[in-house]
Amino acid sequence: MSSKENNLYSLFAELYKEGQNGEYERALKTANRILGLSQDDEAALHCKVVSFIQLSKFNDALQIINKFPKLLPKLEFEKAYCLYRLNQVQDAFKIIDNIQNPSLKVKELKAQILYRLERYEECFAVYRDIIKNSNDDYEDERETNLAAVLVHLALEGSKIEVPALREHTYELTYNAACQLIATTTDGDKSNLVKAEKKLRTAEKLCRDSLEEDGMTEEEIEDELGIIRVQLGYCLQLQGREKEAQALYTAALKKRPDDIALVAVASNNVATLNKDQNVFDSKKRMKSATQDGLEHKLTSKQRKSIAYNQCLLALYTNQGEQCQSLCKKFIQDYPDMSIEATTVQAVQLAREGKAKEAVTLLDKQAKGEHYLPTKLACVQLLLSNDEREEAIKVLESLTETEKSLPGIVSTLVTLHMADGNRDRASAVLKNAVNYYKKNKESTGNLSKLWRQAADFHLRGGEVAVAAASLEELLTASPSDTKTLAQLIVAYAQFDPAKAQSLSKRLPPLHDLAESTDADALESSNWVIGMKVVKKKVEPSPGKPEILDKKRKKRKRKGKLPKNYDPNSQPDPERWLPRHERSGFRKKRDRRNRDAAMKGTQGAAAGASDQFDITKMSNAKPSPNPRQSPAVESSGPRQQQRKVQQKKKKKGGKW
Repeated sequence: MSSKENNLYSLFAELYKEGQNGEYERALKTANRILGLSQDDEAALHCKVVSFIQLSKFNDALQIINKFPKLLPKLEFEKAYCLYRLNQVQDAFKIIDNIQNPSLKVKELKAQILYRLERYEECFAVYRDIIKNSNDDYEDERETNLAAVLVHLALEGSKIEVPALREHTYELTYNAACQLIATTTDGDKSNLVKAEKKLRTAEKLCRDSLEEDGMTEEEIEDELGIIRVQLGYCLQLQGREKEAQALYTAALKKRPDDIALVAVASNNVATLNKDQNVFDSKKRMKSATQDGLEHKLTSKQRKSIAYNQCLLALYTNQGEQCQSLCKKFIQDYPDMSIEATTVQAVQLAREGKAKEAVTLLDKQAKGEHYLPTKLACVQLLLSNDEREEAIKVLESLTETEKSLPGIVSTLVTLHMADGNRDRASAVLKNAVNYYKKNKESTGNLSKLWRQAADFHLRGGEVAVAAASLEELLTASPSDTKTLAQLIVAYAQFDPAKAQSLSKRLPPLHDLAESTDADALESSNWVIGMKVVKKKVEPSPGKPEILDKKRKKRKRKGKLPKNYDPNSQPDPERWLPRHERSGFRKKRDRRNRDAAMKGTQGAAAGASDQFDITKMSNAKPSPNPRQSPAVESSGPRQQQRKVQQKKKKKGGKW
């Protein structure tokens, strides 16, 4: 054996040992040494490609495969895997789908690629085939992947019969909860309650399992983050928004490494904020739209985040940004063009451009979206006080749509607001004629007939009202009230018809059974039946006793003890004591000698004018007293001398 062959033999032995020990950097060097001795050695090239893949250097691995085309038939799996990891999923699928007689690892890679391509029904078929034809230690992992596929099938509403899976691991329990959330319908929250219980169970199983494996607390919290965020979403769907927001905030405070988890939690926080706390929402939306998420999130998640970004621009009154985001959203997701156009129209209406908004929405009024879009136009016009334009939009609808009860009610209300009763009456007439002509089911139209009849009766259009009542009576033949109204209406213009219809009324004695004739004949029936005393009939074994009216005895008024019938009573006896002519007020002992003077500050002459003791024509008091001498000076002429305080020496201000 030559020295070259000996060297190759020893190098391959060394390469094998390094591969078994996972020393891929050293394995690369060894493979290069082998290729230095044998440039086209396929085994060495294969080992070099595998080493690059293990070191996550997928571009380097692809360069080697593309450099040696003769290796491609043997390295199809490796090339497809490199393309898959480089997010070139379509190219990877083309290669993997052309492999004849695929092995187990090829099938598993194909299932992963189909999952990334969101072709879940094909992915489900591949996984089911793998699980049936395999028996190794990876059964739990495959079952977990299958459970994730079932969640997306439930979201799509697929009709495929799915198997019942076990829930012995936290991953399977988590996916079972997600499947319950996906199958939740509006108004039925029973599945959400079950999903909440499963998520809490999954959280406990996860902690117990990872603690047994010796994981650190930080690693356990990272793994629990996705379960808690999903639990928050479940609570949010139940309307428990505060609890949901607390879970989202706690998960984000942990600063998880998974950018997909951060994006989903941030987006959900922004949806809880709605049009409040917009600065926090802008920060959250920035985290939800960072680079690298296009390959981490599903198309449905990316669509929701992009739409919420448009709404946030609307809430923050960023007109230009809102318009540009909506245009990009329509390009990326044409199936939601109606929603994005509505956001654009609302933004234009906020700026007072209602007519431009209506023109924009009109372009989307096609097919099944025609009527909702037209109604959105009406709403925008009415919110900007464009009543006439709103009426024109409603009147431009088809005859069938204009005859819908809601549209009829809106048109009548708008015409009456304009004071145009004739046009409102015409709308009701057209609706009545339409349903009479087309003979459509009147199960939900009783209110329309009733309102039309009442409207025309108030307006004096008795014949039109009778037509509406006829339709209402046809729908409910046993309705006595409608029959009575119809008879009253016909009595005004067709007495013969009214007479014939009156025969259908119930007999009079049936109506009089519950009528109390005595109560009607009593004089006080107008004030209500509660006030009228019912006549009590005596029992047959008890004789009737007639009540005799008792005469009221007049009592004599009480007289005072010292009453003298010969003396005339005091005419002022009913007046209060202080208002009687002989009343004299007692003076206070402290001021009994003080003279009554004028106001304070009056001059000396003026004080005499108001001094009662110096009045010449004053009548003598019944109890005269000698008044003291009056001072000649007024109160302002006597000033008290105020001594000024002496300043202390050395004092400070």
